[in-house]
Amino acid sequence: MTKRAVVTAGTGGIGLETAAGLAAAGYEVTVVGRDPERGQAAVARIGPPTRFLAADLMSLRAVRALAEHVAAQGELSVLVNNVGAMFDDRRVNPEGVEATFALNHLSPYLLTQLLLPSLRAGAPSRVVNVTSGSVRIGARRFDAAETPGGYYGLHAYGRAKLANLVHTLDLAERLRDTGISVFAADPGGAVTDMTTGTMRSSQVVAPWLRPFWPLVLQAFRRTTGGTPPQAARSSIIAATDPSLEGRTGLVIGRDGLPVSPLRGMTAPNLVGAVQRLSEQLAPLEGNE
Repeated sequence: MTKRAVVTAGTGGIGLETAAGLAAAGYEVTVVGRDPERGQAAVARIGPPTRFLAADLMSLRAVRALAEHVAAQGELSVLVNNVGAMFDDRRVNPEGVEATFALNHLSPYLLTQLLLPSLRAGAPSRVVNVTSGSVRIGARRFDAAETPGGYYGLHAYGRAKLANLVHTLDLAERLRDTGISVFAADPGGAVTDMTTGTMRSSQVVAPWLRPFWPLVLQAFRRTTGGTPPQAARSSIIAATDPSLEGRTGLVIGRDGLPVSPLRGMTAPNLVGAVQRLSEQLAPLEGNE
């Protein structure tokens, strides 16, 4: 039986390399992205039977439409939530939610929830959520989509990725023994449009950190100096490695081996806060 995989933000960078790796492993891959031209280029590079689906996953309505389309195609073996972006200015998504939190957490959260029936039908199956080292600077406060005190792109990105990592580890426990394994993949960073485009100015960090901007930038460049193929390795291994069969709730590092998540990621109060906010902002039943 054909094994189907979906990779969001799969038309370039780490996502494209992940999609190519899954195709090489024998999966029938659907790449998701905003730009049809880039999508068709990705399909041409990977080769048949790769497909492209256009969706702007900033919009939760678009996430629901994508889930409906994917579910209609049948069983799903792998879902790689690779979508993510960091912005240097505050934005909101079509539903009025702060864009960094919407794209980096709510979008993969909602898409996964809506595709659980397809993943159960395709079990043993895997969900892979791409995380980031920026979770270390994310504020552990989740009573709202935004924290008070102003918008700073790197902090907002780290907090959104932190929410998604907390959710990933919790979802793994919720789905334990269901045939669906859930992993986080830490790509370790790579030179991509996102990493080169948003770290141009100290405005992406809070004022107290700006005097140390040269050190911040140096550390950022040191941890994002890999290539997209190198960075995609953790996602490909999390999605395909036979040694992970039956395992769940692991963070796979850039060398393909499990690494320890930050302390406190499974603390009940933190898990509960992320879950409540996710359900509030991205209910499974659309409220448009």
